[in-house]
Amino acid sequence: MQQLTTIAVTLLGLLVMTFIIGRMMPVDPVAAIVGEDATRDVYENVYRKLGLDRPVWQQFLFYLRDVATLDFGVSIRTGQPVLNDILHVLPATIELATFAIIIGAGLGAPLGVMAAVNKDRWPDHVIRVFSLMGHSMPIFWTGMIGLLVFYAGLGWVGGSGRMATFYIGLVPERTGFLFIDSAMAGEWDVFWSALNHVILPAALLGYSSAAYITRMTRSFMLDQLNQEYITTARVKGLSSRKTIWRHAFGNIRVQLVTIVALAYGSLLEGAVLIETVFAWPGFGQYLTSNLIIGDMNAVMTCVLVVGLIFITLNLISDLLYRVFDPRTRAS
Repeated sequence: MQQLTTIAVTLLGLLVMTFIIGRMMPVDPVAAIVGEDATRDVYENVYRKLGLDRPVWQQFLFYLRDVATLDFGVSIRTGQPVLNDILHVLPATIELATFAIIIGAGLGAPLGVMAAVNKDRWPDHVIRVFSLMGHSMPIFWTGMIGLLVFYAGLGWVGGSGRMATFYIGLVPERTGFLFIDSAMAGEWDVFWSALNHVILPAALLGYSSAAYITRMTRSFMLDQLNQEYITTARVKGLSSRKTIWRHAFGNIRVQLVTIVALAYGSLLEGAVLIETVFAWPGFGQYLTSNLIIGDMNAVMTCVLVVGLIFITLNLISDLLYRVFDPRTRAS
């Protein structure tokens, strides 16, 4: 019950912040709809239809009503309901972010453990330089260099977009997830083309996440390796592998769940630059395009979606806590 109350309060706070952001943005939503050459009568008519002539508290109540009925308005840029637009572009970002977090966590956690175990020795120094580079290099720069080297130069991966141009429109869109749709349709050429195109942007995003996860894992592991129970395990003759992975690493799993969840959420809402470089038709590119033209219906809904993503990931993290740490099940 307490958790449900927390979620409800968080959602309400998110809605309030989204509403405030929509009102504070230096964009005139009416002018974005009617254009700069519209007459005064047309402007005022749309102004009233949007409810902007009402008190702010009434506008917020209408906003809550619309959100409750999943009515987020129509996008100025596409002319389609914003919810339909987001449901169309979000799967592309989810696919990209999922591949990236698999690479990031799969690479970052072992490297963090290795760095902690070899503290202040050459493996630790190499891994720390690796992490520092991942944090320091701009993602748009690594994206362009990656395309230049691995696509244009070596031809190892696909170029921009989710698949080769030849395959666009070949697979019927059922779920929006290209890998699932192509497998369901039996179009394995499309499947492999999609895999070939996602490898490079996912690897670059994964590298950025791996740098963060490596540093956090190293910090967590150093704290555990300095605990008395680790010394006791070593004195009793327990093998180094069991001491490190079963005991020390086992005790940081709960912390890593939070770190990986936050990294995944950041990938979902922060892949704007990599999507732009690779012409990836995802959520980040959709948000950027609508922000430029002042499409507030789309922008506010995107902000709300980002908040919901983080709330959902935090909820999943809490559930995983109970799996990894039995002590939390009684609470």
